[in-house]
Amino acid sequence: MTEPARGEKGQATTEVVLLFPMFMFFLFAFAKLFALLILVQKLEIASFYAARRWQLESHRNASFEGFDNGALRMDIESKALSYLGYGSTSAGFLDLTNQCLQTKECSAGSPGVSVQRTQVWNVVTVTACTKPLNMPFYKTRGFVFCSTKYVPNRDRPIAFVLPGLNTGP
Repeated sequence: MTEPARGEKGQATTEVVLLFPMFMFFLFAFAKLFALLILVQKLEIASFYAARRWQLESHRNASFEGFDNGALRMDIESKALSYLGYGSTSAGFLDLTNQCLQTKECSAGSPGVSVQRTQVWNVVTVTACTKPLNMPFYKTRGFVFCSTKYVPNRDRPIAFVLPGLNTGP
């Protein structure tokens, strides 16, 4: 390695050795933070989709409860999880996993859609889980995100007919 001639500036060792690794650390930390923000926004959109579809397509009659809890909920769940990124290449960037931590706010053991029926409301919850993150100076056990929507039972679109207008014979 040759010495720089007088009057020429050389690269400062401090920039290369100390500042560049710190820059890379903050770059990766901001990328992970951005990924969590994306996941939260996608979770809100997926939960609105799941709640609205459950509201419009589920039945109040108990004889259809098997279809609602089986085929309908599974179809809603597959579309919501697909939108969140499960089963795609974006699952790596978002750090999605199929194992959830148990928290008091969200007790789901795995990601998905759960529906709890009550007399007035249907409670639709969409859950997403992230992997533990092990970066230097920053470690997490993973995050569990739940979005809950309350859907009324009786809010069905019905045909609007003006009184007095009878189009029949």
